[in-house]
Formats: sequence, C-alpha cells, structure tokens
Amino acid sequence: MEWRDRITANPNVIGGKPAIRGTRLAVEYMLDLLANGMTISDILQDWPGLAPEDIQACIAYAADAVRLERMITVHPLS
Repeated sequence: MEWRDRITANPNVIGGKPAIRGTRLAVEYMLDLLANGMTISDILQDWPGLAPEDIQACIAYAADAVRLERMITVHPLS
C-alpha cells in the first residue's frame, strides 16, 4: 500500500497533521477509532465518502512512522 497517494499534510488543515487527502480526517483519529474497536466497515458506514484504501493508507502510514522510531530506555525496567 502506497499511503502517499492518499495521505497528505497541509499546515493550514488540522494544524498540519497527516490526514486523508481531501478531508479533515486525521490519520491519528482513524487509528484511534480502529484501536477502540471500530472496524473498517463501521468507519466506512459513518463516512461513506471514504474508501477502504483510505483506512489502509492510515495503517500503512502508521507502520512507516513506527518503523522509523527507536526506543531509548532511560530507566532500567524492574
């Protein structure tokens, strides 16, 4: 999935957060919905203008963002 075709960031739209192209629906918001138990079908029913590929692009964007992160342990775990 090439998320760059569907995800954009514009400093004048929702504070520059990554969003589904042509909407004010932030990737973060879509991921929160999924994390809280909504299915892709539920989301598409609530926002009929979206395509399944829009939600998949949000997930792919998040995967790329996490792939670039590195965890730094400051305090040892007990």
